[in-house]
Amino acid sequence: MTETVIKLENLTKRFGNFTAVDHINLDVCRGETIGLVGPNGAGKTTTIKMIAKILRPNEGKILIRTNHSGLVDLENVSSTVSQMGFLIDIPSFYNMTAYELLKYFAKIQKYPRDKIDSRIDELLSLFKLSEWKYEKVKNFSKGMTQKLGIIQAIIHDPDIIILDEPQTGLDPLARIEIRKYIRKLQSLGKTIFVASHMLYEISEVCDKIALINYGKIIGFDTVENLARILKTSILKAKVLNKIEANELGPIIERLSNRLKPYLDQELDPSISKVPVTYRPDKQALRFYYDGKINSQAEILSILIKEFDTDFTLTSFTQPKTSQLEMVYEEMVKDNLPEGNNTRKGGAK
Repeated sequence: MTETVIKLENLTKRFGNFTAVDHINLDVCRGETIGLVGPNGAGKTTTIKMIAKILRPNEGKILIRTNHSGLVDLENVSSTVSQMGFLIDIPSFYNMTAYELLKYFAKIQKYPRDKIDSRIDELLSLFKLSEWKYEKVKNFSKGMTQKLGIIQAIIHDPDIIILDEPQTGLDPLARIEIRKYIRKLQSLGKTIFVASHMLYEISEVCDKIALINYGKIIGFDTVENLARILKTSILKAKVLNKIEANELGPIIERLSNRLKPYLDQELDPSISKVPVTYRPDKQALRFYYDGKINSQAEILSILIKEFDTDFTLTSFTQPKTSQLEMVYEEMVKDNLPEGNNTRKGGAK
C-alpha cells in the first residue's frame, strides 16, 4: 500500500469574511508528483503557505510523516521538518552572492558542511548559473532569480519538494529544463507537490492533478481519469459579430429552450452550470449536447434558420481540445477581473 506523506484534512483558511481555502482534503503519497492547478486567485499559494507553516489554518489540519514517526499534526512539529524543501511564490532574497545565499540555506537545513560547495556547484551547473556564482542577486533577471529559488528549495536534498509556480518568469526553454529536472527528481523517488496555473506544462510531469477553484478541489485524479470523468459532448459555434451584453441574456434563454431536446440534461455543474454559454472574447457559443450525430444536424439547422437575425455563424465545430483543458479554460474565464466574476479578497 502506498505510504501517505502529506495529508490535508478539511483544510480551511479565511481572511475576515473571505474564504481563500475551503475544506480541502488531499493525500500526497511517497514518490508521487501532485499538481495543484488552478487560475490565479484559486487558493494555491495559500494552501502551500499553510503547509510551510507561514499561515495557520482556521479549520482542519495538515498531517505529515516525519523522519521518525507516522503521520503527525504539523502543528505539533516544532519546526518545518528538514526533509521538506519549499519554493513559495516569487522568491525575494537578501542581496548576497548566489554562492553566499545557497551556502546559508544549506547550513540552516543542516546539509553536511563538507559537501556544501560541491552541492552548490552541481546545482548551479544544472540550472546554467555557474558563471553567476559570485554575482550579487540584485543583478539577476526574474527568470534567474526563479531558478535560484528552486535551487534553494532543493539544496539540502529533501525527500519532499513543494514548488509554488516554479515556471514563473522563465522562458520556454527554461521551462522545458525545469520539467526535465522535475522528472529527474521523480526518478530519485522524491515526493513533489507543484502548484501552478499552467495546466498543460504541469500535467506533463504530474502523476495526479488536483483542480482547485474558489478555494475548493473540484477534481483530483490522474490526468487521464479526470478527462474521462469530465467527458461530455460539445459543439462550438463562432459568430461574425460580437453579441452585445444587453442582447445576450434573451438569446441564451431562447437557445436553451429551443435546443432543449438535443442538449445534455445531466451536465456536471463542475463543467458548466448551463448547457449554452457564450465567450465574448472568442465570439463563440458553446453547446453541451447529448452527443448524437442527428442532434448535431438539428442544432446547426435551427441556428441557421431560426437565429439568423440574431447572429451569423462563421464556423460550427466539435473542439479537439481535451475536456480537461476546456474545464480549466472555464475556470480561468470565471476568474477574469470583470463584472460579477471578480473574486473579492485577492487571495492566491
